[in-house]
Amino acid sequence: MRITALTDPDRTSSGYRLAWLAGAADGDPLGHAFLRVFTREGQEHLAELHLHVHRTERRRHVGTRLLETAVAAAREAGRRSVVAQADADTPGDHFLAARGFRKVLTLTYARLALEEWGAAEADAIAAAAARRHPGYRLASWRGTVPGELAETFAASRRAMDDMPMDDTDYGVVVWDTERVRAAAQAIADRGDLLTTVVAVDESDGSIAGFSELVVPGDGKGDGTHYGTGVLPEHRGHGLGRWMKAESIRLARTNHPDLAGLVTDTADSNTHMRRINDALGYAPTHKALEYQLDLQSPGS
Repeated sequence: MRITALTDPDRTSSGYRLAWLAGAADGDPLGHAFLRVFTREGQEHLAELHLHVHRTERRRHVGTRLLETAVAAAREAGRRSVVAQADADTPGDHFLAARGFRKVLTLTYARLALEEWGAAEADAIAAAAARRHPGYRLASWRGTVPGELAETFAASRRAMDDMPMDDTDYGVVVWDTERVRAAAQAIADRGDLLTTVVAVDESDGSIAGFSELVVPGDGKGDGTHYGTGVLPEHRGHGLGRWMKAESIRLARTNHPDLAGLVTDTADSNTHMRRINDALGYAPTHKALEYQLDLQSPGS
């Protein structure tokens, strides 16, 4: 077996990615690993691992060799923690648990089956999105945030700072206008479509919360919720459910061929799980976030 480092051009202002290919003596690929090394303020300690071994090559130490290579690179980069995710009760789940990773977060994936909707479901979502919330109004855009809202939108991202992450050493992501624009551009570059819904405080025009939804470029298949958050000082007014309902309404209106919408929520985030349940999302499976705690360099 040979582990070959690959050149990966995926470098952004938030970090860079390392890649390796495991190959047999005859050159056949056996598996691969990617390590995302975060570099932005608040996450300089963190790396994220994605590892895959072809089904027929499992239990032949391919995954172990790739893991050892990636962990060595994380240590060399001065990372404190490496995180990885696997669906519950799968080979990936058992692999990570057996190699020193500890489970730090449980996520429930849920799906809204738009393909099964009739007029009653569409009317209910439209009514939820149209319900008035005194002191606030909804706004939305596709792609990159409009210039006049860029600063207040970046400031609203701190709504995610206290999102339940249990024991994950995730850090605090620092957002500015450059980062929100770069994130939107990354989605556009891969051909997907981003729609953002925000709740605006009518007293000063600032953004009180946001909900992001990404749809495949052809408008078919399943869309994915990227996050919904409300600033602490604006919570308790039902803004999260309001924005998510509007996201659903817009997705169905703008992309009538969508089959469904998918979201993932930490099991400890009971508030957002209640919102998902109320909007009709049905749980599909659980995923586990694992973390490997690395010793600091020189220790």
